[in-house]
Amino acid sequence: MSPKVFLQYVLPHRLLSRIAYAVARTRAAWFKDWLIRLVVRKFNVDMAEAADPVATNYAHFNAFFTRELKPGARTADADPRTLLMPADGKISQAGRIEAGRIFQAKGQAFTAAELLGDEAMAAPYADGWFANIYLSPRDYHRVHMPWKGRLVETLHVPGRLFTVAPWGVQAIPRLFARNERLVCHFDTDFGPMCSVMVGALLVSGVESVWNGEEIPPYAHKPVRRDWRGKDITLDRFVEMARFNYGSTVILLFPRDAVTLDAFATETPTRVGQRLGLTR
Repeated sequence: MSPKVFLQYVLPHRLLSRIAYAVARTRAAWFKDWLIRLVVRKFNVDMAEAADPVATNYAHFNAFFTRELKPGARTADADPRTLLMPADGKISQAGRIEAGRIFQAKGQAFTAAELLGDEAMAAPYADGWFANIYLSPRDYHRVHMPWKGRLVETLHVPGRLFTVAPWGVQAIPRLFARNERLVCHFDTDFGPMCSVMVGALLVSGVESVWNGEEIPPYAHKPVRRDWRGKDITLDRFVEMARFNYGSTVILLFPRDAVTLDAFATETPTRVGQRLGLTR
């Protein structure tokens, strides 16, 4: 085991993430401006597409990190049958769920039931489709709807906060099914659809458009919320949630409802581009 992988097991994940949470909301101009400029330079962040392109105008680092884009910076694929890419980033993996198992990396897999924290809710996806998109620090950190859906239920699953960087995904078994995450179930006109917002070390904040900040607080046991009857319907392409810092979003679809396009690992993604087709 390499030293950096070993550190993932022994570091105090939640303590470090709480510190990062506080740092990201520091409003001292000298500090937040320095940190924002550092990230813009180090990760080559394209501020020209931001609603406010002046990086130091943001009140704190998290406001910069979750920045809006200017109108028209992202557009939805014109074909109304098209499933849309939910986030800017890179494909970690995408394809078929085989006998309930989701491919993570060479020699690594986990079950849909482990990811969703619920055997019954995972059943519709047993032989379905999945797409796993990794958001790096340079990316736009709002996650959008791939298809119109009515929110049914969310489950906040407690867990670790391992890095979701590609080297961690390759080295840590069942990583996405072990990290803290918010599982969001939707009903659509083709059946169920699931979007999983996965936390990670230093980047574990998740905020939804229907309930505000979801993570933190960190959970010590699963927290289930029933949204049936609340009439929360989100249209295709609209914002669903955001990462306060980045991470990974995983989509699940039933077998006979959609067909996903073929993507190579590390394929760059942009919100609104074609992910696949509904049937």
